[in-house]
Amino acid sequence: MTYTTKVGKFFVQNFGCRATQADGAALESMLAGKGLTAAGERAEADLVVLNTCTVTSAADEDVRQTIRRVHRENPESRILVTGCYAQRAPEELAAMAGVEWVVGNSHKTQIADLVTAAPYHGNILVGDIFAQHDFLSAPVEDAAGDRTRPNLKIQDGCNNRCSFCIIPFVRGRSRSAPADQVVLQVRGLAERYREVVLSGINLGRWGREPGSRMRLADLIRMLLAETPVERLRLSSVEPMDFSDDLLGLMAMEPRIARHVHAPLQSGSDRVLRAMHRKYRPRHYADRVRKARAMMPDAAIGADVMAGFPGETDADFEESRRFIEEMPFTYLHVFTYSERPGTPAADREQVPMRVRKDRNRVLRELAAAKNRVFRESMIGRTLSAVTLDHCGMALTGNYLKVELAEGREANRIVDVKIGGLSDGGLREVTSRGGLPLLSIS
Repeated sequence: MTYTTKVGKFFVQNFGCRATQADGAALESMLAGKGLTAAGERAEADLVVLNTCTVTSAADEDVRQTIRRVHRENPESRILVTGCYAQRAPEELAAMAGVEWVVGNSHKTQIADLVTAAPYHGNILVGDIFAQHDFLSAPVEDAAGDRTRPNLKIQDGCNNRCSFCIIPFVRGRSRSAPADQVVLQVRGLAERYREVVLSGINLGRWGREPGSRMRLADLIRMLLAETPVERLRLSSVEPMDFSDDLLGLMAMEPRIARHVHAPLQSGSDRVLRAMHRKYRPRHYADRVRKARAMMPDAAIGADVMAGFPGETDADFEESRRFIEEMPFTYLHVFTYSERPGTPAADREQVPMRVRKDRNRVLRELAAAKNRVFRESMIGRTLSAVTLDHCGMALTGNYLKVELAEGREANRIVDVKIGGLSDGGLREVTSRGGLPLLSIS
């Protein structure tokens, strides 16, 4: 006997990264497979699944606020909390009003069975995440409201132990989607989309399980050979996983977006050691400069952290100077946030005022670098995929373009760049195709 009559409509709300979105898409598919119907709005759902993030304290607070809001708007709805926060602190979530189930990442694949089976006596289902071998993923075909660039998670978990990061303890060990499965998924997506984004918690570790001889570059070659996908884009890859082989493939193959995102975190040697990162600034610089030499027009981005515990003024200046010297075209700048259970949380903390000030300095540096990069594109013709957002496109080198005239979404087009927009580019508007003089 199932209980689909009690849980007729469901709503899945995802928090955080692309991997969480991919998990959520798989959950939706599994729930639908049990005969449940997706609700158009959260307030209409009998079951609300909150698929959580726990990377920062702000992410945790966002989840708690949402639980309270869901319970207020529909006290009869059954709330199931899953994901990374659920894995890290299940009792904390189970104590909140309205929460019926807390299911960790360790048992996420069992959710569809759980909510449609006999009544569940006890609302916490969390186990050893390091024993997890299942790979849960489905293409995210509406990432951040963009219905033209689906995101496909092909790797999960992380074997690193960065001192600031809780993710290995809520996601488990690195594990890869089988190559044949990835090929089938990309082949299916390529029938409907021009660009597919490959993602993972530690994407560059795809294929690194014991006994595997394939690496990420080998998988990409297989996808290019066995699917008609017009453009593949890699999300974030750790710097030392940008091998010469992978960079060379990206440089030579026009069907791969010229887009390198390599997390840096800090340009200070001492801080990188304290973070337990597996490279030093000189190693990072070698990879990034090689990428720039092989792909002169590529987008090159990084994640950078401001205010790591123990970061002195001298450390920050060393990091800022290193970033200034690198050929970055954009940065994702984060203010350090303590995560209970991580070594960094027990270190001497940088005052929040100082953290935020350093964040501002790095953001201003990033904006200046991005503007220089965008200005260098004026007069060029760039390949771009038209977006679901009216009149916008995204270039292979990760720049938003305001189109001069409407084009059908989900098409790869050549766009002549005439000037700058606020944070992006504008297509030329003159019929002769001449660049616009204004770059404001």
